[in-house]
Amino acid sequence: MSAILAPSRRELVRTAARRSLRRRHVMGRVFQGLCVVAMVAAVAPLVALVYYTVTRGVSTLSWAFLTHAPTPPFIPGGGISTAITGTAEIVGLAIVLAIPTSLLAALFLFERSGKLAAALRFSADVLTGVPSIIIGIFAYAVLVLPLHQFSTLAAAFALAVLMLPIMIRADEEAMRTIALDLWEAGIALGARRGRVARSVVLRGALPDLVTGNLLAIARAAGETAPLLFTLATPLAAMTLLIYTDGTQAFPSAQRTAWATALVLLSFVLLLSVAARLVAWRISRRAH
Repeated sequence: MSAILAPSRRELVRTAARRSLRRRHVMGRVFQGLCVVAMVAAVAPLVALVYYTVTRGVSTLSWAFLTHAPTPPFIPGGGISTAITGTAEIVGLAIVLAIPTSLLAALFLFERSGKLAAALRFSADVLTGVPSIIIGIFAYAVLVLPLHQFSTLAAAFALAVLMLPIMIRADEEAMRTIALDLWEAGIALGARRGRVARSVVLRGALPDLVTGNLLAIARAAGETAPLLFTLATPLAAMTLLIYTDGTQAFPSAQRTAWATALVLLSFVLLLSVAARLVAWRISRRAH
């Protein structure tokens, strides 16, 4: 009797195993399909945005458009050279203000622990979620009102405050990727903490530092709200020019806004790609 039942038990086990494998295979296919749907849903807005901007702005884009100064909407031949120059000046000055400060703060968070470090980390996290228009009002109260004038410095200060928390958290996480043993070994050999931070921590974390900082710069370069409270004319930055011309009733002004948006979108895209390429090149050299 037992000899007859033994094969049937083995057959039941095999059947159960086949059913379980078939069920797992079906569930795997289902979740793969859901992942594809989620990927398409995430990429579709970007593709639609790029397509819509390119189709609306490419007809106006030309070398003269990039090199000529702006003109009134009813006068043809205008360009956005002053807006490009102004954006470059503002973003460049913001980089000078933000990068050294974020590196020093990230080094402090990397080395120290305690209430002060926790307060700094919490402040950076909170500041990351502050709306950019509030940062613009803050820059207006700190620099524009005391100096009694709008300026590039005030705009750069606003963008630097906007970039600072992102850079601090990105720089700290980049430094955390360096093994703590390397830091302790450098200290044990008698090197100064500053030398170890410069030669070991910063050099090892350089690819991630470059990537995080460039992505923060790309995000700040597309901000409009802080510049509304710090710049006197919309011709001083591409984002303000897009906002001003895009809300006008003149078709020529709207075409200028779309072409400027295409230029700004291309700049942000190139900056993001450059961040990846620079990080990859630095990592390859390090290895």
